[in-house]
Amino acid sequence: MPDNPIILPMIQDLAVFIVSMFFVIRGATLATHYSVKLADSFKLSKYVVGFIVVAFISILPETLIAINAALSGAPSFGLGTLLGSNVADLTLIFALLVLGNGRGIKIERKVLSDVRIYPLFLLMPIVLGLDGSYSRIDGSALMLAGAIFYYMIYRGGIDISSVEHNGENKLRNALWMLLAMAFLLVGSHYTVESAAALASALDINPILIGMLVVSLGTTMPEFFFSFKACKKREDCLAVGDILGAVLADATVVVGILAFICPFSFPVTIIYVTGMFMVVASCVLLAFMRSGRKLSQNEAYLLLMFWICYVCVEFMVNR
Repeated sequence: MPDNPIILPMIQDLAVFIVSMFFVIRGATLATHYSVKLADSFKLSKYVVGFIVVAFISILPETLIAINAALSGAPSFGLGTLLGSNVADLTLIFALLVLGNGRGIKIERKVLSDVRIYPLFLLMPIVLGLDGSYSRIDGSALMLAGAIFYYMIYRGGIDISSVEHNGENKLRNALWMLLAMAFLLVGSHYTVESAAALASALDINPILIGMLVVSLGTTMPEFFFSFKACKKREDCLAVGDILGAVLADATVVVGILAFICPFSFPVTIIYVTGMFMVVASCVLLAFMRSGRKLSQNEAYLLLMFWICYVCVEFMVNR
């Protein structure tokens, strides 16, 4: 069988990729679950827990994958994964949440007030990346922007009615968090290696794999968490998780990536993926303001937006 020497390594890489993504998703799901319990012991409101605590745990998969990609000499793969997961979060994930719970998602006034200038923050990595590179100065500016936004969210986010857990529960939750982080570290490392090997074997642009395959896998933690929150009718927790994760990816994570290892990348990532991300945020916020609710019709439009994005990416990166 002449093809066996080629097919067998591909099957092995695919198996490693699937197992690695399982570790990433499972690790992030565990980390998200126990981060909420840990945050509750510090008397944070559910809104702040969603927008900051859960969001930062949710982005660990793409963060670790992006850093591993940069250290492996493939920073464009990491950047594509970050921006691609953001487009999916703002469109596909919100659409699935609305269609899955069958009642739409209610948007609180505080959410609309806090995200008035949200697209401007998402525009920052686009403007700074127009030259096809990120420097340490760019990275510092992005991290500072993210810190400012999250400080704005955090103000007034202490919930004095929260019940404080005892020290034993805090320790248990912290240990589970560490275990989940270990899952994420192992999974993210082998996800990058196996995805790059698959892309090479199939003669596919690795950036495309990052944008459309790995990025979907990394959105699963926020999807699972937000779906459960919606089922409990805690819509602000779900909305906060996704919006917070997107902003962290676009500012803090890209900033960390650039600060650790300044890099260059194909400028099409900015003009295509980046602009889709910004436009998706504007469309989503417009839908949120219309009756302060995401309806099923709006969910279908978000789904169509994501399909359009996928088609454009295939045409640009084939």
